[in-house]
Amino acid sequence: MKLLAGLVASVALYGGVQFLHDGSGRSAAKEAAASSTYRLTANGDEAACAVKRGAEVSDGLSLLTIAPTCRKLLPGIEHAKFWREQADGSVAFSENGIDPIVTFGVADGDGYESYAPALPLLSLAAAGH
Repeated sequence: MKLLAGLVASVALYGGVQFLHDGSGRSAAKEAAASSTYRLTANGDEAACAVKRGAEVSDGLSLLTIAPTCRKLLPGIEHAKFWREQADGSVAFSENGIDPIVTFGVADGDGYESYAPALPLLSLAAAGH
C-alpha cells in the first residue's frame, strides 16, 4: 500500500513539473512574468509613457519596447531595445544589451526608481498600480 501511495505521489509531482514547464524545459510561470507592461514617469510628474518588457532572449536579458513619447521624459531612452535584470534586482535599459541608457534600483514597495543618470528621477511601476 505504501508503494502505491509513493507511486501516485511521484506521478503527481512529475505531472505538476511538466505543467509548470510546459513540457519544454522552460517555466510557463517565468514565461508569463517575462512579458509585462510598465508605466514610466519622471519626477512624480503626471506625464507618463508605456514600457513593455518582452520575451527573454538570454539569462536576465529581455526584449524591450519603449513608447516614442518616453523621449519627453529622458531623451535617448526611446532607443533602448533591451531590459537587463541584474542579480541584485536592479534593471538597466540599453540599446545593445550591454551599455545602459538608464539604470533602475528596486523601489520601496512596488516598482523601480532610476539612479543613473541621476536626473531626471524616473519611476517605473507595473501598469495598473
